[in-house]
Amino acid sequence: MPTDLSIRSPTLGRGLLWGMLGVTAFSFTVPFTHVAVETLSPVFVGAGRAVVAAVLAAIALIATRQPLPRGRQWVRLAIVAAGVVVGFPMLTSLALTTADASHGAVVIALLPAATAVAAVVRGRERPARSFWLAAALGAVAALAFAVVHGGGFAPLQGSDLLLLGAVVAAAIGYAEGGMLSRELGSWQTVSWALVLASPLMVALTAGSALTDPPTAPWEGWLSFAYLSVISMFLGFFAWYRGLAIGPMAQVSQVQLVQPVLTLLWAAIILRENITALTVVGGFVVIACAGFAVRTRARPDGAVARDRTRAPAR
Repeated sequence: MPTDLSIRSPTLGRGLLWGMLGVTAFSFTVPFTHVAVETLSPVFVGAGRAVVAAVLAAIALIATRQPLPRGRQWVRLAIVAAGVVVGFPMLTSLALTTADASHGAVVIALLPAATAVAAVVRGRERPARSFWLAAALGAVAALAFAVVHGGGFAPLQGSDLLLLGAVVAAAIGYAEGGMLSRELGSWQTVSWALVLASPLMVALTAGSALTDPPTAPWEGWLSFAYLSVISMFLGFFAWYRGLAIGPMAQVSQVQLVQPVLTLLWAAIILRENITALTVVGGFVVIACAGFAVRTRARPDGAVARDRTRAPAR
């Protein structure tokens, strides 16, 4: 009888542990961004945290004597930087100046399914129709939640469009970064992307500081420090370490826990009122995302089982 080695692999436990550590680190991003932008400019928060992370990344790259990327790898790093370093932080910072952290958590819960779609398109995969159905249902659920979140039907707000844009940007960055990490290494890919984007982010940070000098209570600066050191840098170490240990298909599904944790932190840290609609909307989006991720991973497993069961010729 064939055995699913991926489930019984002794490395799976370590992979899940590292993956869960990374997801836990990322789950504080939305609440702490909400705290930071209450007193600091959203542009300063979105760009400044990337500048701090880029300094740490440069130190790590120099200390470990990492070789420079080559040729087209720089173009691919630019895609990663545009999505993960520039797009997601800037768009979420702008959105959370008006949106609640719990609202942002539900919309961003679409990210696992969006990442799976981006990976399918980038990798030129041909998944089953059920994958596209699950991804479409997840998108519809996220949009429906955004529309009715206020207790009645209303047009999409600007913050909703910014959050959806952040999801698309991060999904593209994650998909390209996941493929590029096979060549450069996981944390090296994120570090080079941070360094590559640093001139733009330094300019944005300086411009924001000059037009609106940053002043904030300790809570604002502590949130900014967390976003810079953990969300933009160290969190990726744990997350990509878990994916590297793998199996990637199983470890990546840990990301589905992130919006649940974010809702919990929003209630505890920000004392936001988590309504029944928020809980239901969150779990519907999570369920759709989980089904999309599982459906995408299933064909490879099915092929592997067919090969295992095929008689020798």
